[in-house]
Amino acid sequence: MPAKADNVVSYGSGRLADYTYDNPIERGGVDLPFALLSLLLLAVGVIMVLSASFARAYYDPGNTTGGNATYYFVRQALFALCGVGVMFACSRFPMNFYRRISGIVMLVSLAMLVLVLVPGIGEKANNARRWINLKFTTFQPSEIAKIGVIMYFSVLVCKYKDKMRSIKYGIVPFATILGMICFLLVLEPHMSAIIIILAIGLVMLFLGGLPLYWFIGGGAAAGGLLAVGYALFPYVRDRFSAWLNPFADMSGDGYQIVQSLYSIGSGGLLGKGLGASMQKYLYLPEEHNDFIFSIVAEELGFIGAMLILALFAMLIIRGYWLSIHARDRYSALVGAGITTHLAMQVILNVAVCTNSIPCTGISLPLFSYGGTALLLQMAELGIILSLSRDIPEKR
Repeated sequence: MPAKADNVVSYGSGRLADYTYDNPIERGGVDLPFALLSLLLLAVGVIMVLSASFARAYYDPGNTTGGNATYYFVRQALFALCGVGVMFACSRFPMNFYRRISGIVMLVSLAMLVLVLVPGIGEKANNARRWINLKFTTFQPSEIAKIGVIMYFSVLVCKYKDKMRSIKYGIVPFATILGMICFLLVLEPHMSAIIIILAIGLVMLFLGGLPLYWFIGGGAAAGGLLAVGYALFPYVRDRFSAWLNPFADMSGDGYQIVQSLYSIGSGGLLGKGLGASMQKYLYLPEEHNDFIFSIVAEELGFIGAMLILALFAMLIIRGYWLSIHARDRYSALVGAGITTHLAMQVILNVAVCTNSIPCTGISLPLFSYGGTALLLQMAELGIILSLSRDIPEKR
């Protein structure tokens, strides 16, 4: 009979150990509904990359595709196949493994955020230095920082479980880490990553039991930081202006969102049909990346777009269900953090495409073009499948 971890605390509807059992246990299979939903969304996403990208790849405005209309699709499909392997490989590692490497992941993400600022290592585009060129693809270190925050904050919450209401243990270590990450992201600059990482950090603190008044204060501080960003960074002001009245400058700052709205509106109820979008013919920028949802709405219509969002909703709900039923507190925190990260990116991406919020450059998980980001997303889903293997009975 394997021995439980010494520290057992009340969490959710039952009593959970802080960490998974250290002794080897017999693990079950992965959660089939979560795995199938993940694979279905991935498959639809790859198909939409093909449909959204072939015009830009064929025209080759950046002289990178060689006029190959399937350039982006082939690369995304290869990364998707690798991502499936990564997902199931990650599901094989026990949650204790992720607990032990949490600190390493956090340190690596901080080091990479520093490296991206070094000329010659970090790649600059659109007045921002956010990417590291890996020769075969580019990579955003902020993606690792997101999962690093989830994993390491889960360790800290378990460690300081009885002291989360104190400033020394419940605020200082978490605020220090978030402060370092946000400072490095400001230097890039990368406001969308700052928003997501701060939101993830707040969610982890909420799950850890931090008193509500700290979140009220944090909200006020976030508003202050937003005001500072608006005052100091011209591109932040430009995005707010384009959001409030995109049609005032249709050939300038408002161009992208206007084209996105045209794309969504022209899709109507049933859409123009798969592959029949007009906006992807170099009218809508980033049509295969941040604004791929606009092409989805144009080609598949309101009904098709809602069906895809329904699949995301089912995946998110199942992720939370698995987290609630996790057999230890660390697994529950990591699962809830990853699921919340997925939910935030879906909501924010759709909000940007519909001009519900200012343009922030947030991609749509499993759909937007980007190899390394896709691999990390699949790894996150694999971690949730890993914790699902420790749930005795899954319905």
